[in-house]
Amino acid sequence: MKTAAIIQARMGSTRLSGKILKTLMGKTVLQHVIERVQQANSIDEIVIATTTLGQDDAVANEAVKCGVKYFRGSEDDVLARYYLAAKDNNVDIVVRITSDCPLIDPLVTDEIVDFFKAKKVYDIVTNAGSDLSKRTYPRGLDTEVFSFTILEKAFMQADEQYHREHVTPYIYENGSMIYFYRNAADYSRYRWTLDTEEDFTLIEEVYRHFYKGKHDFYLQDIISLFEENPDLIKINAHIEQKKL
Repeated sequence: MKTAAIIQARMGSTRLSGKILKTLMGKTVLQHVIERVQQANSIDEIVIATTTLGQDDAVANEAVKCGVKYFRGSEDDVLARYYLAAKDNNVDIVVRITSDCPLIDPLVTDEIVDFFKAKKVYDIVTNAGSDLSKRTYPRGLDTEVFSFTILEKAFMQADEQYHREHVTPYIYENGSMIYFYRNAADYSRYRWTLDTEEDFTLIEEVYRHFYKGKHDFYLQDIISLFEENPDLIKINAHIEQKKL
């Protein structure tokens, strides 16, 4: 069975246009995301799911440069783009990651994927989701794992606009077996995703401290940095996450 990380990526962004190709320590944000996901032992393949818009030629080119596959589909029907990317690449188990997470942790991703594979009963295993009371990981380490079968069901049956504009809301609302994967300590107060200039400033500070040409810093390393430098969290503490 093939397990693939399908990474949503596009140049258009309402709050920080072109963010995934911003330069971070000599590489694009997208390249850093890919390199970190490539460290996950549970993942067989990476596919970048981008749009057919001309501006996203740059995203497809970056995928080629990084040596991973890409799929181009609808800008607005993200569920269809995601489903067709999985179908086109014969994916059995889908790992959903977004391209605005340059601190994604492959160790955490492996834990979640391995749990999904071992249990074999859940529609989706996630450390994300819209229910904030169930979050324990920093935003920016979001990993959702589900089968191609449940993705296909969502693609076939979802008819609300917000179901099509996003990948997993239909699964959360209609799945009978949903598992929220939790960390022992609650780190949900941390925001490590990239959506604004303030987010980029924070992520850049983390990279300046740790990145020396390879990705060898993970959740606990970054948590230690924040505990030693409590003012870091203030950089983007006022940023609100976009609602569905």
